[in-house]
Amino acid sequence: MPNTIDELLARIRSLQDELEEEYRKARDEFGQKRARLADELLRQQREYKIGLFSFLARTRPLVALTAPLVYAGWIPFLLLDLFVTLYQIICFPIYRIPKVRRADYLVFDRAGLPYLNIIEKFNCFYCSYGNGVAAYAREVAARTEQYWCPIKHARRIHAAHGRYPQFFEYGDAEAFRLGMERLRQQYQDTNRT
Repeated sequence: MPNTIDELLARIRSLQDELEEEYRKARDEFGQKRARLADELLRQQREYKIGLFSFLARTRPLVALTAPLVYAGWIPFLLLDLFVTLYQIICFPIYRIPKVRRADYLVFDRAGLPYLNIIEKFNCFYCSYGNGVAAYAREVAARTEQYWCPIKHARRIHAAHGRYPQFFEYGDAEAFRLGMERLRQQYQDTNRT
């Protein structure tokens, strides 16, 4: 049975690599096409831009009223970002856990899109930050869990992180005790994250 699981995981990783390669090819093709048609593309994209006053006029009042609550999320995201960064700077070297590259998770590339107005650009920035911090924190937590408690739960969990399939089965004390140090050393895939 474990052999089948290892084979399936290897196939999944292979398919993920293949998918990443296809995404890269599509980005490259689009980039080449964009370079050839840059001026025309820019003109076309600007046609889809909604001016700031038109955008605000179309905004429902309840959306405007909830905006302060939405944007108040900056505070917990910023605090989480600071805590996770300090946490791994202090703790990861002690346990020899490779650090998570924050820049791999916080990507702010949508601000240059010519069809977005200033509010839409700010919203994209905010969502990029919030989702990036969440993904960054998840990877730091996953590496911590791999080090301290790499045991699967008794019941299936929704959307487990990518390290979870390598964890020990619930209740398998022997595998846990015999394999703990080996699993603590298995961070070779950190460049893939």
